[in-house]
Amino acid sequence: MIDLVIKRPDNLKNDILSGLTVSLALVPEAVAFAFVAEVSPSVGLWAAFFVGFITSIVGGRPGMISGATGAMAVVMTAFVIMYGLEYLFAAVILCGIFQIACGVLKLGKFVRLIPHPVMLGFVNGLAIVIGLAQLGQLKHNHEVQYNTQTASFEVVGQWMTGSTLMITVGLILLTMAIIHYLPKFTKAVPGTLAAIVIVTTLVQLTPIHSITVQDYVDSNKQIANEKNYKSQYFDDIKQNLKFSELDQKATEIAAASMEIPLADESRKAGSFAIPSIPFNFNSLTIILGLALTLAAIGLIESLMTLTLIDELTETRGNGNRECIGQGLANIVSGFFGSMGGCAMIGQSMINIRSGGRSRISGISASLFLLCFILFPPLWTSIGKIPVAALVGVMFIVVIATFEWTSLRLWNKIPRNDFIVIVLVSSMTVLFDLAIAVAAGVIFSALVFSWKKSQRINAEIRNDGETKIYALDGPLFFGAITNFKSIFTPADDPETVVIEFENCRVYDHSAIEAINGISEKYKELNKNVRLRHLSTECQKLINKASGIIEVDVCNDPKYRVATDQTA
Repeated sequence: MIDLVIKRPDNLKNDILSGLTVSLALVPEAVAFAFVAEVSPSVGLWAAFFVGFITSIVGGRPGMISGATGAMAVVMTAFVIMYGLEYLFAAVILCGIFQIACGVLKLGKFVRLIPHPVMLGFVNGLAIVIGLAQLGQLKHNHEVQYNTQTASFEVVGQWMTGSTLMITVGLILLTMAIIHYLPKFTKAVPGTLAAIVIVTTLVQLTPIHSITVQDYVDSNKQIANEKNYKSQYFDDIKQNLKFSELDQKATEIAAASMEIPLADESRKAGSFAIPSIPFNFNSLTIILGLALTLAAIGLIESLMTLTLIDELTETRGNGNRECIGQGLANIVSGFFGSMGGCAMIGQSMINIRSGGRSRISGISASLFLLCFILFPPLWTSIGKIPVAALVGVMFIVVIATFEWTSLRLWNKIPRNDFIVIVLVSSMTVLFDLAIAVAAGVIFSALVFSWKKSQRINAEIRNDGETKIYALDGPLFFGAITNFKSIFTPADDPETVVIEFENCRVYDHSAIEAINGISEKYKELNKNVRLRHLSTECQKLINKASGIIEVDVCNDPKYRVATDQTA
C-alpha cells in the first residue's frame, strides 16, 4: 500500500514546504465545513487560521495540524439555525474553557485507557468519512430542494457524467500518481505540493475545464445563501397556511426563481468582539450542552490523532498541553467570530507525509492561510487550483490512513476485538466520533469485566475441623456472582477461614459481597475468619466485626474504589 510516512531530513525547508502544502488543502476543507455548520466561508477560514496557529505554538504535538473540522461542524448545524451565530461563538468560548480545565486537571492522560482496537476503528472510520466527503466533489449543478421527510430545505447536487466526470477522475488519478511516484525519484519537494502545482498548471495552460477552488467557494456560498433565504421566507409565511398546504408550498418555494439578496453578516469574521448575547442563566443553559459536546468531540479527536502521530513518528506528544492549546485556540476563535475546531487527521497526515515534523510546519501553514485570506492576489492564485487536485490529495490520505492490515485480523485476534474495530468504524461513519469512541470503550470495558469475572476461584482444603477457602483472582462488581457461588455455608463445618492473600478487593460491591457471606455464616452460628485483607477493607467490612485476623507483616496495602473513602 501507499507509505504514509516518507523519511525526510528534519529541516526548515521541509517544514515550510509542508506547511504550504497543508495550507492549500485547508482552504476547501474549511469552506466545506463552514457550509456544513450553516455559517459563511470566512467563519471557517478564520477558524482554520486561529486554531491552527495557536495550537501549533501552544499545543502538545509538533507536526499536528488543527483547524475547522467536520466532526465539530455537524453538531453546530441545528444550533446555528435555532439560535444564531452569536450564541455559537459563545458556545465555542465556553468549549475552550472546558478544554483548558481538562488540561489543567491533567485529564489528557486518560486517552491511554482507549484500547488499541478502538484506535484502529477510529482511524478506519475517519478514513472512510474523509473518503465519502470527497465523493461529494463529483456532484455539480446544485439546487435547493425541500425534503418532505425531514421537513427542511436541502442542497442537492447531480452526479457528474460524460466528459466532465472523465476529466475530473483523470485529474484525481494524475494527482495521486504524482504523489505516489515522485518520492521514488526525488524528495527535494513534497510530492503533494508538486502534484497540486503540476495539475493546476495543466488546467490553466490547456483547454481542460475543471471546477476550481474559486468556483467551488462562489457556487457553495450562493447556493447556501439561497437555501437560507428560502428557508427563512417559508418560516415567515407558513403560519398563514393550512397544515395540508405546507409541503406543497415549500416545494414551490424551493423550485421558484427568486431574487436572493446578499447574506447579511452582522459580524465580520476575524474581528474581535464579545458575543452579543444576554449574560444570564438562560443563555448559559442554551450554550452549555453544545459547549460540552464540542469540547468532548474536539479533545477525543485531537488526543487520538496525537496518539496516532506519536506512533507514526516514534515520538511522544503531551496530551495535557494539547488540551490547553486546543482550549486557548477555541476561546480566541470565539472572540474573533470563527467556529473553532480541533486536530484534523487528514491535514496532519498530509503534513507528516510531506516532511513536516516541528511546530514550524503548523505555524507556516496557518500563516500561508492568513496570507490567502488577507491578500486578494494570493487568493486569486489559490482560487485557480482545481478541486480535483485537492480531492486526489485527500484520497491519498485516505488510502494511507486506513489500517488495511486490520482487514486481515478477523481470524487472528480475539473476536471481541475485531467486533470493536468494526463497531467504532461504522459508528464513526453513521453518527459521530464521540459516540463511536464511547461505544467502543464501553464495549471493551464490558468484555474485559466479563472475562475478569470468570477468573475468581478458590482452592478449598480442610485443616482438621477447619475449612479454608483460598481465593485467587480479582474481586469486583463483575465477579460477585461467581464469588458467592464458591461458598456453601449450610454444608461447611463450624469454623471457616477465607484467605485473601491472592485475591485483591477492588470496589464497594466486593466489600458488600464479603459482608453478605460473613452475615450468612453468622446467622448459622458458625465461626468465620477473614485473612490478609488490606487495612481499608478491614475498616469497610462493617458486618464482620471481630472475625478479621490481622497480620501486620503480611496484610496487603491498597485502596478500594468506593464512595465511603472519598
